[in-house]
Amino acid sequence: MKKVIVGISGGVDSSVAALLLKKEGYLVEGLFMRNWDSSLNNDILGNPNINNVDICPQEKDYNDALEVCKKLDIKLNRIDFVKEYWDYVFKYFLDELKKGRTPNPDIMCNKYIKFDFFIKEAKKLGADFIATGHYAKIENGYLKKSYDTNKDQTYFLSQVSKEQLKNVLFPLGDIDKKEVREIAKKEGLITADKKDSTGICFIGERNFKKFLENYLPAKVGDVVDIDTNKVIGKHNGLMYYTIGQRRGLDIGGNKDKMFIVGKNLDKNILYVSFGDNEYLYSTSCIVDTLNFNCDLRPTKCQAKFRYRQDDIDVEIEYLNDKEILVKYEKVKAVTPGQACVLYDKDICIGGGIIKEVRKNNKKLWYLL
Repeated sequence: MKKVIVGISGGVDSSVAALLLKKEGYLVEGLFMRNWDSSLNNDILGNPNINNVDICPQEKDYNDALEVCKKLDIKLNRIDFVKEYWDYVFKYFLDELKKGRTPNPDIMCNKYIKFDFFIKEAKKLGADFIATGHYAKIENGYLKKSYDTNKDQTYFLSQVSKEQLKNVLFPLGDIDKKEVREIAKKEGLITADKKDSTGICFIGERNFKKFLENYLPAKVGDVVDIDTNKVIGKHNGLMYYTIGQRRGLDIGGNKDKMFIVGKNLDKNILYVSFGDNEYLYSTSCIVDTLNFNCDLRPTKCQAKFRYRQDDIDVEIEYLNDKEILVKYEKVKAVTPGQACVLYDKDICIGGGIIKEVRKNNKKLWYLL
């Protein structure tokens, strides 16, 4: 009997993944990862006074995971990756924000935690396979989009290598979210109606601004209308804003038509524009931190520059081993720090991180 170690998070997806694998005849064990500890992280920072907003719900998730595994009659193991998460994911997140970029920590969490340290621990437990509740598929050695295209998570798996994807199972790849919840209810799992987790991976839902203030001191600066060069208000810190953002802006003016279009780190200026104008559009970008999880290297394919975005036809120019130039028709709010994920139809071939954004072969100076 083949042994599978399933990443059990305390949510409905991983619960049903474990259930389905057990029904398929695998010897299933769960492994709960604890990746956030406020007190330890405070020690790393030398800051014992982080406010009470920094309280993690992981113990509740662990208790839910215990109940699920008890119901399924499988063993639940537990491992702490707190330091690893800080070193490889959260520090990267903070460093990118300091540069004025818009990082995606969930992608790095998959790369370094779920499909690196987790796999190593699973092998110590005698795993033949590891499994997660991701909505994705592996077919003929390719990472492919899931049946439920609305929940597809291949975007977040784009930095996982071909080697890391060996002996990985995605039990939810051929069903949709509705069916997952129906299965959980039918089997009496306590996670059946549990709300999907949102926010930063493993840190959970928080007041983002208050949470970041614990780690990056806010610096108030001017908000400037890029068309008139007039100061129209104040921002609370450049790291709280991303290119193309139009919601949640508390900086005055006609908020219904205001967009973030740029940042100047040296002068601590946030640039905005009124209306959906040309400042938000680009025609190419330089992508680095490349990862390809298969042997495909197309010159024409599709790409996503943010999660849930429709696939966009692109042309790829391979500049060197570390960078590619991705060319496309006008696309809105392509943003440095975010992921560019490449697809050949339903195959996710990998991707990288957007380094520089261009329009008509010229770097957009206001997009860092």
